[in-house]
Amino acid sequence: MEREVRVRFAPSPTGPLHIGGVRTALYNYLFARQHGGKMILRIEDTDSQRFVPGAEDYINESLAWLGIKIDEGVREGGPYGPYKQSERRDIYREHVKMLLDAGKAYIAFDTPAELDACRAATPNFQYDASTRMQMRNSLTLPADEVKRLIDAGEQYVVRFRIEPGRDVAVHDLIRGTVTIKSDILDDKVLYKSADDLPTYHLANIVDDHLMRVSHVIRGEEWLPSAPLHVLLYEAFGWADTAPEFVHLPLLLKPDGKGKLSKRDGDRLGFPVFPLEWHDPKSGDISSGYRESGYLPQAVVNFLALLGWNPGDDTEVMSMDELIRKFSLDHCSKSGAKFAFEKGKWFNHTYLQAMPDADLAEMFKTVLIAHGVEPADFSDQYITRAVGMVKGRINFVSDLWDNARFFFTAPTEYEPKAVKKRWSAEMPSIMTALADMLASEPDFTGTELEPKVLAWIEQNGYHLGNVMNAFRLTVVGECKGPHMFDITDLIGRDETIARLRAGVERIRPVE
Repeated sequence: MEREVRVRFAPSPTGPLHIGGVRTALYNYLFARQHGGKMILRIEDTDSQRFVPGAEDYINESLAWLGIKIDEGVREGGPYGPYKQSERRDIYREHVKMLLDAGKAYIAFDTPAELDACRAATPNFQYDASTRMQMRNSLTLPADEVKRLIDAGEQYVVRFRIEPGRDVAVHDLIRGTVTIKSDILDDKVLYKSADDLPTYHLANIVDDHLMRVSHVIRGEEWLPSAPLHVLLYEAFGWADTAPEFVHLPLLLKPDGKGKLSKRDGDRLGFPVFPLEWHDPKSGDISSGYRESGYLPQAVVNFLALLGWNPGDDTEVMSMDELIRKFSLDHCSKSGAKFAFEKGKWFNHTYLQAMPDADLAEMFKTVLIAHGVEPADFSDQYITRAVGMVKGRINFVSDLWDNARFFFTAPTEYEPKAVKKRWSAEMPSIMTALADMLASEPDFTGTELEPKVLAWIEQNGYHLGNVMNAFRLTVVGECKGPHMFDITDLIGRDETIARLRAGVERIRPVE
């Protein structure tokens, strides 16, 4: 019978979720949904020293914002819980005992000072088959001494017993089969008595097995650990039900030189976290994609293409389209440059496709932030204003710079435009234009435009000079949508008021 596809995303609550982790979660989700499988969120909080308050909630909120739906997890529940490793201590103790009883692991009492002395005395010291019999562990100490030390409360670790002389094959669905000599592997620590918790190596194997995970899709930084994990599956007798491995390429700095870091984002001005993060220890605030004005669907689309391609030139894809097209066969083996400008392009593209009314609704919060009460304007008015300028924006916040003149009359005028477009005779021309507009019975753009153009021609004025000066008084600068679309929306009274105010305020620049 074909195995049910079950994948897991297993972050540690040690800080904000990095955008590289988000991509890993996304690929897991796409793979699971394509195969009609389940997505598990497991919180790997065995490193009690690095736990950060709020990080777990941050992880859940980030995935929810991006539309990555969890089937089983701490919040969702499920048949294989608990889904938080700190709540699974009894399970791990049981499995540690299984390895000890089978002779696959042993108890080691070596202190940090003793280990440091070994490292100082022996270059490239490794705790393995060549050194374990010279160390202080249950392989070299009598059983009654081991019991005495444990009963006395002496701290210990449990190490995995790796035998040399083996070829360990790791099959990766992206990279093929990689074979590693067991001789180069050390006897990894699986459990620490100090906090009564397992290390990642034991916990993830046990949990993946018990939660019936079929595919482990994770970052390539875990590839060196994969041979150990293969051996652990063997040691437990689970080799036949071990998951398939997929090790995803790294997200690289924009120049391709090294792994993407928060410092790269700080230096180049882009977020590396999905949501804004407030560090509870330092008080530092790190920017997030959500708060920076990115749409979640744009972020998902952007991330999906960092290390994967659909097999054609398609770039813009919804979550449903990504699910249909996703294939591990099209995942890259090499790292993907984090082309953050492409992320802006995706956001621009998704904003352009958004109905003007929806964009207008999002714009209301921006208006409030700039002291404009949206209730002073009709929804139709705001929607029309947004529709005229949205082609110029990458983010909703950009709407203010491009559309502010629809909501507040200019009080300042762009100096370069004044110097170029406001001559000594322009006040009288603009006054005459205001008078002409006041006499027009129909102020719609289609009706008004030919009349204004004819008036300019009849009076022998320079078309460009007059129209640019007209725009300067109404907008405050010489750019923006079609002039008569602007006047059509703001209306007769406001247009004339701005013309007359410009005449009073603007002075020619020599």
